[in-house]
Amino acid sequence: MADCNVEKTIRIISGKWTTTILYQLMIGKKRFGELQRSMNGISSKTLTDRLRMLEEKKLVTKKVYPEVPLHVEYYLTEKGEKLNKIFSAMDEWGKEI
Repeated sequence: MADCNVEKTIRIISGKWTTTILYQLMIGKKRFGELQRSMNGISSKTLTDRLRMLEEKKLVTKKVYPEVPLHVEYYLTEKGEKLNKIFSAMDEWGKEI
């Protein structure tokens, strides 16, 4: 099932912390530190790695403000926002189990 779209989606969102990052960004744009604080236990390296992967997959983008100190905000792309339907369906299904 190499071309299974469900499998492709699961491969992207199933990494540790990935769904939590996406959920946090569904609430609204966040700075790196805000994301890290909202996800108690995630290391800076893991958060950086996950954000880079999500950027590569075009689900998350960042805006860099050339200030001192550097100000970077992460937010969902239009493609990333489409995951809201999936997460809502998972939430409804989870209420039933």
